[in-house]
Amino acid sequence: MGSTDRPTEGESQAIDLLRDGFSRAHEGLEELLEAAEPRMLRFRASANSNSMAWLIWHLSRVQDDHFTHLALSLGPEESLEQCWVAKGWATTFNLSYPLMETGYGQNSDAVADFGMYDGEYLLGYHQDVHHLTLSVLDRLTEQDLDTVIDRRWNPPVTALARLVSILGEVTAHLAQAQFLQGIHKDALSQNGR
Repeated sequence: MGSTDRPTEGESQAIDLLRDGFSRAHEGLEELLEAAEPRMLRFRASANSNSMAWLIWHLSRVQDDHFTHLALSLGPEESLEQCWVAKGWATTFNLSYPLMETGYGQNSDAVADFGMYDGEYLLGYHQDVHHLTLSVLDRLTEQDLDTVIDRRWNPPVTALARLVSILGEVTAHLAQAQFLQGIHKDALSQNGR
């Protein structure tokens, strides 16, 4: 934000920074998928590593799951559902996983079973999740950030702590996918392809 782009009264600089962070991650994902083709999306650096496609799906699923939970924790909306189900992405992807799986804790065999290597679908799902993200951030107030939304942890998790955690996970997995893109390109150039 430039010096003239200060939040107006009632807006939160923290929420603006989070909005900017999630938007930057989304732009990075769009750029990554512009150059991706199925062989690149399937690529795994080793038998036990994640593929680029799985990483993108996983970061989108976590963001979708956590933002939906956050919105429901701060003010239940009867019709709010994860984009995964509400927008039909679970049917489109047709994975062998349980319906609400996010990929957390999956082993190498589960990653190998991932079957969606279409960049347009991966991007389409993340675009819907990004719209959900922005709509939730647009409704948040400064006071909402201190609201405890998960008491299973010690200390209990506030909305702000969860938002920072989600952004950290999304950017980490995006960086991993970008790293895989570089390894894949390097492997192709060494093989003369």
